[in-house]
Amino acid sequence: MGKIVVGKSEALRGTVRVSGAKNAALAIIPATILASDTSVLENVPPISDVHVYRDILEELGLQVDYASAAGKMTINADTLNNYRTSSDKVRQLRASSLLLGPLLARGGEAQIAMPGGCDLGPRPIDYHLKGLAALGAEISVEHGYIRAKAKELKGAEIYLDYPSVGATENIMMAAALAKGTTTLENVAREPEIVDLASFLNVMGGKVKGAGTDTIKVTGSPRLSGADHAIIPDRIEAGTFIAAAAATGGEVGLTNVIPKHLDPICAKIREMGVDIDIKEDALTAYGTDRIKPVDLKTLPYPGFPTDMQAQMMAVTCKAQGTSVITETVFEGRYKHVDELKRLGANIKVEGRSAVVTGVERLSGAAVSATDLRAGAALLLAGFTADGETEIDGAEHIDRGYAGIEAKFTRLGAKIRRV
Repeated sequence: MGKIVVGKSEALRGTVRVSGAKNAALAIIPATILASDTSVLENVPPISDVHVYRDILEELGLQVDYASAAGKMTINADTLNNYRTSSDKVRQLRASSLLLGPLLARGGEAQIAMPGGCDLGPRPIDYHLKGLAALGAEISVEHGYIRAKAKELKGAEIYLDYPSVGATENIMMAAALAKGTTTLENVAREPEIVDLASFLNVMGGKVKGAGTDTIKVTGSPRLSGADHAIIPDRIEAGTFIAAAAATGGEVGLTNVIPKHLDPICAKIREMGVDIDIKEDALTAYGTDRIKPVDLKTLPYPGFPTDMQAQMMAVTCKAQGTSVITETVFEGRYKHVDELKRLGANIKVEGRSAVVTGVERLSGAAVSATDLRAGAALLLAGFTADGETEIDGAEHIDRGYAGIEAKFTRLGAKIRRV
């Protein structure tokens, strides 16, 4: 997949249209399995994870037509004829675990390899499996595969020990075709959960409470294919807002839902960045004097863990000391050593990183260890003297569509080699 090389860039200026949300698309695409006919998804981001998912669906027998340039995916689930996935594709994609609920609900069985994706430390799918078992599934895990069977899924009362996004989505999808009502408590409240619930309801499902900590799903005997537009990606939007902050630029964003960005905008404003918000657009006005900030990642509506690395890149240039605490993924500080190669002053103490701003960063050869780490290195590279060569571009491609073209449009020095 090559490398991305970035050079020190002047203040970034211009407007970017934000793509569809990666995390919403990766839940809604498998949800199309629940219908026995055709669904049409719009605003699907042309990222590598989506292409991998398309390949997996085709292995399962579904007919998929993906016009990536237009962001349109047409999925005919009537041709589903396989309930077992191959390991090579599944292990490239963490969200492949979301196939369990739909396959189990549609055909009474499912087998997937243990999912892959970014290495962010332990991310057990125990909550997924416990929830599906509560609906009546028999679960076994052996030889690197998860197997689930159920003659009939029945509604149940389920309490999640942690508000896991994936577990909430998997159980919602399985419950949509279960007999009776399922009550899910202590669930995730992310906008992507609400988007999935909206799609299920358009399919004929009966989902209430998405966006709160309790969701009720009344099972339906059948769901129909539906048309649906994926919500904008709040993390991509946040990354470009952070880019304006890092470079002291002026970046406008279209195709956004400002409410989804509240926790990000709040912290960015604390750093001295002005943000002008319209109905479905915003503009971030950077500053030459970045203020330090303390933040803690939390489930929504707290500050998103997916923006932690990018914010750390910005605080590297702040005039003072920032403290960043990661509470969601314990392995999400692998970008620290790479930022230090550029001259950042960061000390990790348990779950917290203490970042003391420096006057200058210097370009170096670094490695993107995961998706958001790669984004953080891009931002740091735009402010570093000389050139920064980022290995592992394939990680960045998992979540950002046309990243070079979008940053080039803003005046950034960026190229792929």
